[in-house]
Amino acid sequence: MKKENLNKCDTKDNCPVRDVLDRIGDKWSMLIIITLGESGIMRFNELSHHIGDISQKMLTVTLKHLEADGLVSRKLYPEIPPRVEYKLTPLGETLLPFIAGLTEWAGQHMPKILASRSAYTRS
Repeated sequence: MKKENLNKCDTKDNCPVRDVLDRIGDKWSMLIIITLGESGIMRFNELSHHIGDISQKMLTVTLKHLEADGLVSRKLYPEIPPRVEYKLTPLGETLLPFIAGLTEWAGQHMPKILASRSAYTRS
């Protein structure tokens, strides 16, 4: 890939990669996308339990952002108690190969990264 194709930003406000990374680049968004990609449809508490250390507020906020961007859909069933299910949209599913590539890269290179961090800390 040519260098000029990596960053098509003419201004701070017109930068698709910055805008997308601001939204999905945080750990919670990535974990939610990965989890829904692996599990399909999930309820809020299932997502919360699967991710583990995310607060209910952060899960709610992140799901709303992903829904606003069209990456996650939310379906509310009119029952008592209400049942809400989340799943990736077709657009959200298009992210999975890229996230899988990043996950694979991280797994392959984490020992080198940890060694570099350790060497940096010692210096």
